Amino acid sequence: MDKITNLAIDTIRTLSMDGVQKANSGHPGTPMALAPSAYILWKEIMKHNPENPNWFDRDRFILSNGHASMLIYSMLHLSGYDLSLEELKNFRQWGSKTPGHPEYGHTPGVETTTGPLGQGIGNAVGMAIAEKHLAGVFNTEKHEIVNHYTYTFCGDGDLMEGISHEAASIAGHLGLGKLICLFDDNHITIEGEAELSCTDDIAMRFESYGWETIDLGDKGNDIEAIGEALKAAKKNTEKPTLILLRTHIGYGAPELQDTSAAHGSPLGDEEIKATKKFYDWPSEEPFFIPEGVMEHMGAIKENGKKAENNWNQLLEEYKSSNPEKGKLFESYINQELPEGWDSELPSFTTEDSGPATRAINSSFLNAVADKLPWLIGGSADLEPSTKTKIKSSPYFQKNSPEGRNLAWGIRELGMTAATSGMQLHGGLRTYASTFFVFTDYARPAIRLAALMKQPVIYTMTHDSIGLGEDGPTHQPIEHLASLRAMPGLTVIRPADGNEAVAGWKVALERKDGPTMLVLTRQGLPILDSMETAEDGVRKGAYIVSPEAEGKLDGILIGTGSEVHLLIEAQKQLSEKGTNVRVVSMPSWELFEDQSDDYKDKVLPAEVKARLAVETGSPLGWNKWVGDKGSTITIDHFGASAPYKTIFEEFGFTTENIVNQFQAIR
Repeated sequence: MDKITNLAIDTIRTLSMDGVQKANSGHPGTPMALAPSAYILWKEIMKHNPENPNWFDRDRFILSNGHASMLIYSMLHLSGYDLSLEELKNFRQWGSKTPGHPEYGHTPGVETTTGPLGQGIGNAVGMAIAEKHLAGVFNTEKHEIVNHYTYTFCGDGDLMEGISHEAASIAGHLGLGKLICLFDDNHITIEGEAELSCTDDIAMRFESYGWETIDLGDKGNDIEAIGEALKAAKKNTEKPTLILLRTHIGYGAPELQDTSAAHGSPLGDEEIKATKKFYDWPSEEPFFIPEGVMEHMGAIKENGKKAENNWNQLLEEYKSSNPEKGKLFESYINQELPEGWDSELPSFTTEDSGPATRAINSSFLNAVADKLPWLIGGSADLEPSTKTKIKSSPYFQKNSPEGRNLAWGIRELGMTAATSGMQLHGGLRTYASTFFVFTDYARPAIRLAALMKQPVIYTMTHDSIGLGEDGPTHQPIEHLASLRAMPGLTVIRPADGNEAVAGWKVALERKDGPTMLVLTRQGLPILDSMETAEDGVRKGAYIVSPEAEGKLDGILIGTGSEVHLLIEAQKQLSEKGTNVRVVSMPSWELFEDQSDDYKDKVLPAEVKARLAVETGSPLGWNKWVGDKGSTITIDHFGASAPYKTIFEEFGFTTENIVNQFQAIR
C-alpha cells in the first residue's frame, strides 16, 4: 500500500475517532475497522458523483450498521460531497448534518435512514429489486440505462436481527445479483464477545439462501483483497453476494482494539494519542487532514462526473432510438398522475350490495394499473385475502423482473423494509399489504418510512373484530391507536366502498409521507352522504348524515364498519325526539390539517354530547368527544365467533349506541 493510500485510510479513521471524541458520544471502533473497505469501495469500485448525489444510475451505498455513522460522514466529506469538515466537528450536535445515525434527506449522499439494526439490509434488498425491475422494463441490448449496484455494510447485530433472515431469503430467491453485502465480522457486540450470543455459520446460512459467499478471513486491512472480492461479486449477476471480512474493532487502539469498549464510547484523549502514534500520524491536532489526501480523494469526484456524463449521453441515445420508451422512462422518474388517470375508478350507490372495503384494493389497482405503470407492490402471502394483485402483470421473479406483483412470502418486516427501499430508489411508487394485526411485525419499517417521509402505501385488511372466527390472535384492538400515534403516518379507515376509493386516491396523491388504508373483511352498506366520499375523506371527517332542522342535540362519530350503525342509531334517536348528526372520521390526521372553521363546522364546540364508536382502543378519542362525551370502544381482546355475534356481544349494536348516547345527554 503506497503512502498516500495509507494516509487516506487513516484519515477516515482519525476523523471518525475525533468526531466521536468531540461529541463525547458515538461509536468509533467500527469506522476504524472498516476504513480500508470504505476507501476501496468508494474510490475504486462504486459508481457515484459527489456533485449530484441524486444521479439516477448511481450505485447505492447503505450503512446498515448505522451506529458507525462517522464512517459515512468521513467518506462523504473526503469524497467531495456537500458535507464540510465543520459538520464533522459538529457530530451529534443540534442542527448539524451529522446526526448520531444517518438520516435520509438530512445529509447529502445518505440513501436511507439506518440505525435500528437490520433495516438497512431490508432497504438494500428493495433497492436491488427496483434496479432489477427497471432494468427489465427499460434496458435494450444496445442501451443499458439502468445498470447499477447496491452495496451495504453490516455487522453482527444486523445479521442477528430477524429482518436479515427475511430480507436475505427473498434476495436469494429473486436472484438479486447486483446486491453486494460486506459483513464486518469483528466478533464484538455491546456485551462482549459475539460468541456470547451467536455462533452461527454465517457463510453456510447465506449459501442456503442462494447467495454467493466470499470469505476473506483476517484481511480487514488488505485493500487489494477487498477490492478483488468486490470485483468478483460484481461479476456474479445471478446471485447476491456476501463478503465475510474479519476486522478488528478499534483498529490500532493499543488498549481497546478488539474489545467491546471500542464499540459505543469515545476512546479518550490518551487512547487517541496512542492510536495516532500507532498510525504514525503526522499531527495530534483533531480533525487533521494531511496534505495530499483531499487531492488524492478528488479523483472520486472527477470519475463521478465522467460517469454521469457518459450516462446522460447514453440516455439521450436511448431516447433517440426508443422515443416511446424514453417518454415512459421519464414518467417513471417523475411519477406525475396523468390526466384522466382516475376516469375508470369504481363507484357505488346505496342500491349496490356494499363490498368489503378490502375488495376495493383489486378494483382500484386494476382500474389504474395501465395508466400508472410505475405502481408496484404485493402482499405477505395474503393476496387472495388482501386483493392486491395487478391482473395485467406477472409476478416479479428471478426470470421475470418486469413483473409488478411481488410475492413477499410470510415476511412482513422484510416486505415493508424492502418496499421502503424500492421507494427510496426512485422510479417506482410502492405499496405493501397484509392483515392489519400483522402491522405488529412490520412496525419498525413503517416507522422509518414515516421518519423519511416516504409515500409508501400500506393497505391493511381484516381491520377489527369484524374478521370473526379467526379470533383474538388475528383481531386488532390497540393497533389504530398505536399507528395514529406515529408521527408522519396518515391512517385512513374507510366506512364504505366509496370512502375506500377516495382513500386510495388520497394515498396516491400524497408525496410527503406514508399512508395506511385500514380495510374490512366484511361487506359494508354504501352510505347515503350529503358530501361526496372523496371530499369527505380528503378532509378527514365530514357530516355523513346531517341532523334535522332545529337544535342539534349531539354528535355520533365513527370510522369504518361502525358508521352505518350510527346512521341506524340516528334514525332511532330521531324517533325518540333526539336530533343528532353522524360524522364519519376516516382519518384523524387529515382532519387535523383542516382549518379551525371547518373543524368547528363538523364538530361544533358548543355541542358537548358526543359519542364515538370504533372497534378498537379508546385511546385518543377523548380529543374528539371532550370531557362530557363518551365512547363505545374495546379495551380487551376479541373472541372467536361469527363477526355479527361478536359485534352484538361487545356492544356494537344500534340499541347500545342509542342507550349510551341517551346516558350522556
